[in-house]
Amino acid sequence: MESYLAHVAEDGRRQTVLQHLDAAAQQCAGFASAFGAIEQGRLAGLAHDLGKYSAAFQHRLLENGPKVDHATAGAFECFRLGQPFAAFAVAGHHSGLPDAGSQTDSPDSATFFGRMNRAAQGKLADYAAWRSELALPQAPLPTGIEPQLEGMFFTRMLFSCLVDADYTDTAEFMSGPAQSAAAGGSIEELWARLRQYISGWFPPRGELNTQRCSILERCIQEGEREKPGLYTLTVPTGGGKTVASLAFALAQAKAQGLQRVIYVIPYTSIIEQTAQKFREILGDDCVLEHHSGVLYDVDQEATPESSRLARATETWDMPVIVTTAVQFFESLYSCKPSQCRKLHRLAQSVIVFDEAQMLPLPYLRPCVWAIAQLVRHYQVSAVLCTATQPALTPIFREFVPELPVTELCPSGQFQWDVFRRVTFQQAGVLSYEELAGRLRAQEQVLCVVNSRKSAQEVYRRLKGEGSFHLSTLMYPAHRRVQLEEIRRRLREGLPCRVVSTSLIEAGVDVDFPAVYREEAGLDSILQAAGRCNREGKRPMEDSIVTVFRGEGGTPPLFAAAVGAGREAMARYEDITAPEAVHAYFTSLLDLKGTQAQDAQRILPLMQSELFPFRTVSERLHLIDSPTVTVYIPQDEGAGLVERLRSGEHSRDLYRRLGQYGVSIYEQHFNALDQSGGLERLEDGSAILSNLELYSEHTGLSLKADSGKGLFI
Repeated sequence: MESYLAHVAEDGRRQTVLQHLDAAAQQCAGFASAFGAIEQGRLAGLAHDLGKYSAAFQHRLLENGPKVDHATAGAFECFRLGQPFAAFAVAGHHSGLPDAGSQTDSPDSATFFGRMNRAAQGKLADYAAWRSELALPQAPLPTGIEPQLEGMFFTRMLFSCLVDADYTDTAEFMSGPAQSAAAGGSIEELWARLRQYISGWFPPRGELNTQRCSILERCIQEGEREKPGLYTLTVPTGGGKTVASLAFALAQAKAQGLQRVIYVIPYTSIIEQTAQKFREILGDDCVLEHHSGVLYDVDQEATPESSRLARATETWDMPVIVTTAVQFFESLYSCKPSQCRKLHRLAQSVIVFDEAQMLPLPYLRPCVWAIAQLVRHYQVSAVLCTATQPALTPIFREFVPELPVTELCPSGQFQWDVFRRVTFQQAGVLSYEELAGRLRAQEQVLCVVNSRKSAQEVYRRLKGEGSFHLSTLMYPAHRRVQLEEIRRRLREGLPCRVVSTSLIEAGVDVDFPAVYREEAGLDSILQAAGRCNREGKRPMEDSIVTVFRGEGGTPPLFAAAVGAGREAMARYEDITAPEAVHAYFTSLLDLKGTQAQDAQRILPLMQSELFPFRTVSERLHLIDSPTVTVYIPQDEGAGLVERLRSGEHSRDLYRRLGQYGVSIYEQHFNALDQSGGLERLEDGSAILSNLELYSEHTGLSLKADSGKGLFI
């Protein structure tokens, strides 16, 4: 054959396999240089498409012949060279990283060893022609990497480099060079923009602003002084931790030559708020907001900007990324090329875990282990940022005993008392009616309860002007309208009594003179307290946070957190003090035990089996409870639903529909469906057809037409 081809463009241009391998190897090596693996990257890039040196693949490419497994060939050649990391990366670059399986696996097996046995027995299309065009280098294996667990992590990072290099070179050949996702200037330019923004903070006016500036200056100093490592930033509510943590991250990135800043946040509502603040400080063109509510279409109607942002969500080639904990950790343990493509961008970055106490307990150990790997081997600074710092130091010491956990802003750096704005009191058990009576007695008050059922029960007992309900049974656009009205009434001193689930606690900027919080974990109680006297304009003794036990008792899900919270509140006079919070989290982790911190036994699986990539990916899902989205055809949502009914399925449509969707558990969904309250579309979408089941006050009903209550 005259030449072996890798790709043929629509306009007839041809790219040889050698051209593609050389280009992919160069890019893959460049990506892998961020974690000292240039030679491994070059090897993976050169080997990944060796299977295209076969008549069978050429028949597939030029004459639309049957599909050909072209990835196993390169994986086999790497494996024969004693290069297991590159072999796995090459094997998975199209279909995803496989489980290793056993060396005795059948050649028909989809496991790695099954595929290696298939190649060893000569059951692949003949690809020997590659030897006449190139030679694979003998790349040194990475040093300091323990072969089992750490080798699995390294393989996934190398896999990320290969997938990105392969996708990038293929796309550039087929369609021409794409606009770079990166924009908005260098780290130095972003640092200058931040300095310009905070210049207005000085000289500070008032004691509260003086303390905020002290925290900010300390974070800048530590960022300029410290090397990449493992840090905590424990700042009380109202201490300006969002800007202070960004200042540390940019100062360190500038001082250490790091590439980007990544914010990992538990809730979408906080992400939108944080991303908007960063755009205000740094500019619109350098901040990527990546979560399920932000999707970009790449089609004939795509703009250059939407195309750039769509590529950025795949590659994270932007200086500032704001994403969810779900997106971050599930990608780190994924086996899929599309999810792993961006992972190599984590190397040489500052990663801030905002509201770090929200790391999911059933996956706590796998999450902490992954953070430890990034810090230990990939030149990452990790910052656990919160007002209620979880007691994770012992777990980090277990995984990275040589790395200290450094607090960026010790409490002696600022006056903690300045941030104390509320007084706590206990109320014992309150029935729904007693609680509602207490709320009615106040003009402005927030009540946070543990379940959506309780929120609706208490709200129904409130009477008079200015009563509001907030829960995830209301679609996001509806909640946003309610919050705007709540904020207006608070500003204007009008009656405003709000009953909410915990969704209001983290990151929602509201300021009430009084708060009631159903008994929960100490972190949740303190988060709710952050909505009371938030601006510090009222005397502390007049700003009361009342902790009570609800009529329904303690849900089993919260039992351990409530128990640890009771212990801390009984033991410490000031439950906001860092030592009280530390004692609470220590007690909670002790009550739950080590096994509860890795409920799916992910780390033991990785220790006991060789590279179980696919199995681990299937096990690690931070949101365990399966939910189904029901779209509510109200306001703008009505028009969006009509587009869905007409057969449109664009990313933009689903993104917009997300603002009119309510996620419910399967039991609730089935009851609504059986009552005839839902319309089911061919694509699987569900639309609320009986709008009487959606209240403008409380959202989606917990009862179907049968009248049967759903206790969720």
